[in-house]
Amino acid sequence: MTEILYRQYVGESDLPHIMALVQSELSEPYVIYTYRYFLHQWPQLSFLAIPAGSSEPIGVIVCKQSMHKHASNRGYIAMLSVSKSWRKRGVASTLVKRSVEVMRRHGVDEVVLETEYDNAPALSLYESLGFIREKRLYRFYLNGKDAFRLVLAIPPSELDRDLPHYMKLSPTDTIFSYPVAPDDDEVSYR
Repeated sequence: MTEILYRQYVGESDLPHIMALVQSELSEPYVIYTYRYFLHQWPQLSFLAIPAGSSEPIGVIVCKQSMHKHASNRGYIAMLSVSKSWRKRGVASTLVKRSVEVMRRHGVDEVVLETEYDNAPALSLYESLGFIREKRLYRFYLNGKDAFRLVLAIPPSELDRDLPHYMKLSPTDTIFSYPVAPDDDEVSYR
């Protein structure tokens, strides 16, 4: 079996690969500015999967992390895509686990995402990782399909429990960021 290497997003040179993977595998069309919105503000939350000896990514995850309604530190999985020929090898679950772990280290309380209501493989993947269906979103996608919003509650780690809130990492620590309105995570970036 071919070894798969995982690495974080490193810059604009990754963008064409990410766009090609997402456009070939997901039903939602995204413009380049949507990718840049996520990748420029939260590069540490995006990972690529690349087979050893290759330069072509076969999987990608794009995420963000921000305060939700001034009350909770929320992670968001915006895009997850794995080439069809590389599925069922643990690539998607590894990408999700890596992103969620980085979010957890930055104090996330929960991670949310949306997926088409009839995407059984995606629902199975996320539910196997502990996500639960929060609600059904009717006609959520541009193609008219409904979605399920899934949520993963992140319990505080042993190390975080005794820290006062002002000592915990915020979603923007150790990264560069552009100003974002507090309720930006309520806007759909499709």
